[in-house]
Amino acid sequence: MSGMREAAWEEPRAAYVHIPFCAHHCGYCDFAVIAGADHLMRDYLQALACELRQLEYPRPVQTLFLGGGTPTYLPLPLLEELLSLLKHWLPLAFDPEAPGATADASPAAIEFSVEATPESLDPDKLALLRAYGVTRLSVGVQSFRSESLQALERRHTSTQAEEVVAWARDAGFVVSLDLIFAIPGTTLADWAADVECALALRPEHLSTYSLTYEKGTPLWKRWQRGQVQAVPEEVECEMYAFAIDRLTSAGFEHYEISNFARPGYRCRHNETYWANEAYYGFGAGAVRYVRGCREGNVRDTRQYIQRLMRGQSVTVYREKLSPWERACETLAVQLRRRRGIDRRAFHEQTGVAVDELAGGAIRQLQEEGLLEEEGAALRLTRRGLFVADAVIAQLWAAASPCGSIEPSRRYNLPVVENVPQ
Repeated sequence: MSGMREAAWEEPRAAYVHIPFCAHHCGYCDFAVIAGADHLMRDYLQALACELRQLEYPRPVQTLFLGGGTPTYLPLPLLEELLSLLKHWLPLAFDPEAPGATADASPAAIEFSVEATPESLDPDKLALLRAYGVTRLSVGVQSFRSESLQALERRHTSTQAEEVVAWARDAGFVVSLDLIFAIPGTTLADWAADVECALALRPEHLSTYSLTYEKGTPLWKRWQRGQVQAVPEEVECEMYAFAIDRLTSAGFEHYEISNFARPGYRCRHNETYWANEAYYGFGAGAVRYVRGCREGNVRDTRQYIQRLMRGQSVTVYREKLSPWERACETLAVQLRRRRGIDRRAFHEQTGVAVDELAGGAIRQLQEEGLLEEEGAALRLTRRGLFVADAVIAQLWAAASPCGSIEPSRRYNLPVVENVPQ
């Protein structure tokens, strides 16, 4: 198209680092994790150091996200070794445009997030995290019901979750809680009780995810055999609607399909993904998007270690997107945001107008009440939120030059399939 152009690439201002170790690999989890392999932890950190050295010199970032796996499952000495490594190679830089930022580099000017489970945290680890500049904890609570925790194969109790949040608040962290709905055997009342328990802990951020049956996972196999019954779709929709209504009435901003934040506490790191901007990615299974090239690392922890120790590449997936493909991808990820796509900003970022990309499909989806206009923005309607994946897939199909790219591969960043080179 006449407006298509190569982007003027900026260096990433965000970085993701993956730590795959867990005490237990939950049956529903399809991430690049490993359990029962604590003896590999030190080797993994050495391999991670090798990968980071490929940067050649420290790269300042404005957001840093340490995910997994369970990074806080590492013993205290290894956790400090990891944090020291990141402090050197990925130093946090002041962002004058951050919400609440001031010239004196207040805490609002940086965001350093760490994923954790309630049973993997204690006051000593929290103190260490704070000492190394961690500002935000993303705690995988998932549920406060013992039956649901058992169904999900979680190792913590609701009491542990409440205790950890109290410790984190006393230590000065921004607290984000992850919750899962549509767990087998649960009702709308069960989900409502979980949401109320979460609100009682006064978190700054909440992520609510519907349980998915990822192909190949133990949960999926049990579901295929009829050993697990999924929550009926209409009940699942009622649960999602309850979360939207209850959390927004409690003062949370619904800023992405699954994410809610109090004013000023959005996850700025994840907003980088949803804007389709550049980011670094390190560790097993991690993805990076640098200078228009997307790459993914090998998911297997042992292979990751072995390759780096032998001086071999851990990249198993690479693609250089064309300007048109990049525009299609930007359309898909930006629609996940509640503010949707700003037409002017989209054209400036991609060099193509949204309606030039998929105008016919956009008009059809508007007629169906799934997309709406708000000023210069195009966004999902409330009804569209419940079928977001189908809406995005329809738009993707309409932009036929991108038909070879699978949009589903984009939604679970920063994990990617282990695709051979």
